[in-house]
Amino acid sequence: MNYLNFNEEKTTETVKQLNNLLADYHLYYQKLRNFHWNILGQNFFDLHNQFELMYDDARMKIDEIAERILTLRYQPVSNYSEYLKNSNLTESKSNITDKEMVTQLLEDHGKILKQMTKVVQAADEAGDEGTIDLVGAYIRELEKTSWMLDAWRMKTGDSLKSSK
Repeated sequence: MNYLNFNEEKTTETVKQLNNLLADYHLYYQKLRNFHWNILGQNFFDLHNQFELMYDDARMKIDEIAERILTLRYQPVSNYSEYLKNSNLTESKSNITDKEMVTQLLEDHGKILKQMTKVVQAADEAGDEGTIDLVGAYIRELEKTSWMLDAWRMKTGDSLKSSK
């Protein structure tokens, strides 16, 4: 790992946390596919399209996370049995309502954001600005997606907090 000038011991923790994030994204991706295929009801068109956008984004992040692990000269986890063991997420049933789907995704976003924080903390300890930059952008994007899904769940008469 000399070409990046990182401390191998500290980088090992970053990679461990990245592999957990990779596992989270694999389960998240599959959950989005599940929901995309199985959405029913009045919100079908909106959510069917939204879930597709989200799983396309997740698929891209899966590749970027794995490539970051490779850049750090480690092998990314690549088996579903390991993903299931290492992920903070769980699988979902297929026959749930649109609101339950969105609620589950928001709960998963909270878990993924928590894992991203662990990655950033480990990368910071290792002086790994590349990983911090990559995951920092993911945090911002996932927070925005979470806001949009949460807004979708709200009732028309609901209001936001006043900053006054």
